[in-house]
Amino acid sequence: MKKIIVLFCFLMATSFVSIACEAKEVKTIYVATNGQDTWSGTKEKPLKTLKKAATKATAGMTIIIRKGTYKEPLIIQHSGTKQKPIRFQAAPHEKVVISGENVKSVNGEKALIHIKSKQYITVKGLTLQNVTTKKTNETPMGIYVTGSSRAIRLQQNHIHHIQTNAKNGNAHGIAVYGTGAMKDIRIQQNTVENLKLGASEAVVLNGNIDGFDISKNIVRRNDNIGIDVIGYEGVATNKKYDYVRNGTITANTVSNISSYGNPAYGKNYAAGGIYVDGAKNVRIANNRVYQNDLGIEATSEHRGKYAENITIEHNTIYHNRYTGISVGGYDVKRGGTKNSIIRLNTLYQNDTKNLYGGQLLLQHYVENNRIERNVMTPSRSRLFIVNDAKTNRKNLLKRNIYDQTDQKNGLWMWKTKEYDRFLDFQKSTKSQDSLYTKVQYRNVKKQDFRLVKNSKVEKWIQ
Repeated sequence: MKKIIVLFCFLMATSFVSIACEAKEVKTIYVATNGQDTWSGTKEKPLKTLKKAATKATAGMTIIIRKGTYKEPLIIQHSGTKQKPIRFQAAPHEKVVISGENVKSVNGEKALIHIKSKQYITVKGLTLQNVTTKKTNETPMGIYVTGSSRAIRLQQNHIHHIQTNAKNGNAHGIAVYGTGAMKDIRIQQNTVENLKLGASEAVVLNGNIDGFDISKNIVRRNDNIGIDVIGYEGVATNKKYDYVRNGTITANTVSNISSYGNPAYGKNYAAGGIYVDGAKNVRIANNRVYQNDLGIEATSEHRGKYAENITIEHNTIYHNRYTGISVGGYDVKRGGTKNSIIRLNTLYQNDTKNLYGGQLLLQHYVENNRIERNVMTPSRSRLFIVNDAKTNRKNLLKRNIYDQTDQKNGLWMWKTKEYDRFLDFQKSTKSQDSLYTKVQYRNVKKQDFRLVKNSKVEKWIQ
């Protein structure tokens, strides 16, 4: 069809009609550091600035950014449509850097890419780096999505060295804040690393967001929470829907997340690799989570609110400092976790700092949850399950496997009472169908924690 249109234009009698037809066919705009904003935006005559490209990027257009470093923010100006999305992406096999040395604060926000109340936007393959501040009232960010944005795709970007050096500061790698109603947010195959976050998170969804996918990302070496989905913080203008819901966090690798030494936390190991804070209807599956303070955490920090209908399954969680999986509020002033499922996870030698978190930690207001067919191997602390609160209600333990290692007997705590005999723990929790036995992993030295095929444990949890 395109060839027919071009041929038709060529045969037209007037140059005016020919130019009009040619303009109709423009779908790609190029940007290059050696371009000029007065040029047409073709590959041979690229634009120079991201700002100019953003003004020209209307529905159906792809903005190809050529290699080089751009010291300016990219502020998305227009929306695409379902049939005609707008794409901003690096040229194939070229490294495109958006660097924040010259980025100024706007209303306290220093973002390299800002998408506000836009629809059908893709940002792909860019490197975002070097946004810093010493000011408490400035928040550096790699990508910032706000308002009522919808159908946003953030893919294959590399975000690093976004930092706050303020004692009580905040920073984010990727921040999606649903002040209005947001839907269909996808954060996929990005690498987010080496961030100084203060009291905030590397990748966060907060507020009125319905429908999301966070998958196949690498999040590592950050000094606070890796991936976080949040509710009830007053972000959304409609309080009734001020929580993230209906989404998945899958196939991510989250490692070396620790708040220790972060000025906001001092010497506390408090940062989760993956954190659900008041969100609902979330599936967390097939993630590899290791060497963080906490592996995966699901609760709410707000009294009377819950992380609800959370499914945590098929994750490999190992060598985290405090605990592998944590549910429930850390004190009676927080919320809790209810109507959720924790199943088929491998929890291997967490609680490496002997902080009494064990492999699975149940804190306050843990209600009506199923914990089943998980495989747990203790660290030197010998702790499997730690339940140090009496607010535990109607939780079912079923067909879990506790690895009988060569060290002394394991330890369990249930409703503040500690057990060093498995039979006593079974009786207390009515979990007679669980096992305390030797577990055979395929290759622990290579962090292959799959169970040996046809072993006793592998058959048991099927």
